[in-house]
Amino acid sequence: QVQLVESGGGLVQTGGSLRLSCAASGRTFSGYVMGWFRQAPGKEREFVAAIRWSGGSTVYADSVKGRFTISRDNAKNTVYLQMNSLKPEDTAVYYCAADRTDWAISRTITAYDYWGQGTQVTVSS
Repeated sequence: QVQLVESGGGLVQTGGSLRLSCAASGRTFSGYVMGWFRQAPGKEREFVAAIRWSGGSTVYADSVKGRFTISRDNAKNTVYLQMNSLKPEDTAVYYCAADRTDWAISRTITAYDYWGQGTQVTVSS
C-alpha cells in the first residue's frame, strides 16, 4: 500500500523559506510522477509542482516558478519542495501526490492516484 506523509509546514514571515518533505513508502517509485498541490481556504486545490521520479524532469505552476524547487532523493524515497520568497498568497494546506504513470507530467488533480494528508503552510504579512 502506497503511503505519502508530508512534513515541514509551519508559520513563516513574508520573504521567508520553508522546505516541505514527502516520505513515500509501499513500493519503488521509478515510473511515477510525484506532485505537490495546495488548497487555500475557500479555494479549489491547485497544482504547484511535479517531478518525474525517473530522470527528474520538473514542471511548475507559473505562480511559483523561480521561487519553489521540487526535488527527490532516491535513497530516502522522499520528495522535497523548497519554497523561497514566500508570500501571503502561498498560505495553504500543501499535499503530496503520486501518479502511477509517467508518460506525461500532469497538472491535473484527477491524474494522481495517491495523496498524503497535507501540511499547513502559513505566511504572515
